[in-house]
Amino acid sequence: MQIVTEHDPSSSVEVLPRELREEDSPISARPVNAPVTSFRETYDSGISEQVRTRHRGARWLIVAMLVVAAAAGLYAWKRFTPAPLPAGFAVSNGRLEARQVEIATKLAGRIETVLAQEGDFVEAGQIIARMDTNTLRAQLQEARADVARARTAVDTAAAVVEQRRSELELAGRTLKRSQELVKGGFISSEKLDTDNAQMKVTSAALVAAQSQVVESKSAVTAKNATAARIQADIDDSILRAPSAGRVQYRLAEPGEVLAAGGRVVDMLNLTDVYMTVFLPEALAGKLVIGADARLVLDAEPQYVIPARVTFVATEAQFTPKTVETASERDKLVFRVKAQIGPEVLRTYWARVKSGVPGVAYVRIDSTAPWPEKLAIGLPPG
Repeated sequence: MQIVTEHDPSSSVEVLPRELREEDSPISARPVNAPVTSFRETYDSGISEQVRTRHRGARWLIVAMLVVAAAAGLYAWKRFTPAPLPAGFAVSNGRLEARQVEIATKLAGRIETVLAQEGDFVEAGQIIARMDTNTLRAQLQEARADVARARTAVDTAAAVVEQRRSELELAGRTLKRSQELVKGGFISSEKLDTDNAQMKVTSAALVAAQSQVVESKSAVTAKNATAARIQADIDDSILRAPSAGRVQYRLAEPGEVLAAGGRVVDMLNLTDVYMTVFLPEALAGKLVIGADARLVLDAEPQYVIPARVTFVATEAQFTPKTVETASERDKLVFRVKAQIGPEVLRTYWARVKSGVPGVAYVRIDSTAPWPEKLAIGLPPG
């Protein structure tokens, strides 16, 4: 039996000793021959156990990450690798493209106003911007005044022609009388010679007057052409969209002075949207212009867009760098363009975006039916 004295540190009162049974004593609980473990050994063993636990957790984390990466790789492979197609079809990846149009000034000048904003949809012939035309309008007024003077000159020349014609008639009558008088001996032959010379001079003057009329009329034509050219420059100062499309970049602002050919707006021609793909010679040689095609965009794979082959290159080339693998880039291929119909583009203008990647399926054999997964499926209009 052991005697244990209990003492409460928070109190100054010492409690009376009490008896501790032998089976409750920590000394008696340890076997007699059991080794005594030091504090250092106990601490080290605890740390080692923690390290082993952490290592096991790290290994499990790495395994989990590898599993997730493998699953993601499998999904990506299934997602971006085209499914096998039946005979009579070809498949290749590409990007959706739209023809870019640069709207620029014809003449140097100052921009008066720009009506289009980036992202605006415009129709063919819609006004995009206007240039300052004050100088051109002043030149047009001057050209019109020159036209009026030239027409007056034509009238004057015509009057001179009538005058010369009258003088020629008078000279003709005078010469005729002189010829009769010379026969009768009433006048000398010198007078006859003078009247004959006057007749020739008057005739030449008439020809000259008629030439002046032709020259005056040519001057009117030239002045009219000058006025028309200036009017054309004024009309060209109104910049219009050459086709329906979407404004991509607004490159100039009102008040800026641009040189001839200065770009004001860049736009995408949304009536000419296509996907360029590359096919090997064995497949490209069987293609015909107008063959059916289907486009599936990576961003919206649930939709299938109808298209037609509108271009097949006449010369082979190495596959561009946009193709994923180096082995594919070493092959000679032919460039093929699959174009979307304008009626589809008109309905889905707002959804057309240049540069979107996708996959093009081209039908080589016109008798082969399209697989069910490539049936035309367009989003709601």
